[in-house]
Amino acid sequence: MLSIQTFTFNAFAENTYVAFDETGEAVIIDPGCYSSQECAELTEFISEQKLMVKYLLNTHCHIDHVLGNHFVKEKYKVPFLIHALEEKVLRAVKSYAPNYGFPNYSEVLPDAFLAEGEKLKFGNVAWDILFLPGHAPGHIGFYDKPERKLFSGDVLFEESIGRTDLPGGNFQTLIESIHQKLFTLPDDITVYPGHGATTTIGHEKIHNPFCAIGLKK
Repeated sequence: MLSIQTFTFNAFAENTYVAFDETGEAVIIDPGCYSSQECAELTEFISEQKLMVKYLLNTHCHIDHVLGNHFVKEKYKVPFLIHALEEKVLRAVKSYAPNYGFPNYSEVLPDAFLAEGEKLKFGNVAWDILFLPGHAPGHIGFYDKPERKLFSGDVLFEESIGRTDLPGGNFQTLIESIHQKLFTLPDDITVYPGHGATTTIGHEKIHNPFCAIGLKK
């Protein structure tokens, strides 16, 4: 059974996820921890639960989702995985991080790349990788079909969508990703977004004002 712990970190109120199963193996998705207090909160949970971290994962590489990458990489010595199209986005962060109030950001580069059609395995878990461009050029999602859970990053939020005015963003591409990749999933899939509360595919198909396909009047 998949368990998920959510942390909300940094000034952007970004959702960092620790996902793990009964084996104790875990992955950390989009670590946004920046302060020593935030880093301690993350590690204390992992220690208390006696988890074995297997991977560091980024859905995409905007600053708010990568602030804790260096800390996690150094602490747990695990492979860091992203989509290949996000490496350029990741490398850009160090040039603008001080302007956003993060002068102590430390860069860490990926060990390998993930692509749609592959499986990400840890413990007894096997996630599908979904390619979801539009908010960022190499944005991916992690879909657990048996557990009916999706980590959507900044593609789909509760009654909202990711912004498309950043480099590599495109509104039409984002809407196509949502309609073609996410809204084809079952309605009862729980969505764990990069910001805000969880939602479901079914709720967003009806109520999301940006991309609904059955918007109620």
